[in-house]
Amino acid sequence: MKQLTAKKRAELLRLAQRPDSEIDLSDIPEIREFPSDAIIGQFYRPKKQSVTIRLDADGIAWLKGSGAGYQTRVNSFLRQLMSKRRAA
Repeated sequence: MKQLTAKKRAELLRLAQRPDSEIDLSDIPEIREFPSDAIIGQFYRPKKQSVTIRLDADGIAWLKGSGAGYQTRVNSFLRQLMSKRRAA
């Protein structure tokens, strides 16, 4: 990647110091909901946090029964529930 020139760096710093109220967003539509074909996490990876949780044994058996990655599926189920709750 090319280094920024001193002139460009100064211009970017000047722009970064402007308040948000001075930014014209009139030509950019507001995103009110994710498109149906959006892939969550394709470019943005949320920070993960390790937790300990107690779940029913039959639920864990069901999750593990469909193969590796059961923790990822639990996370996916939680995200789906979050999306449904936001929409309601």
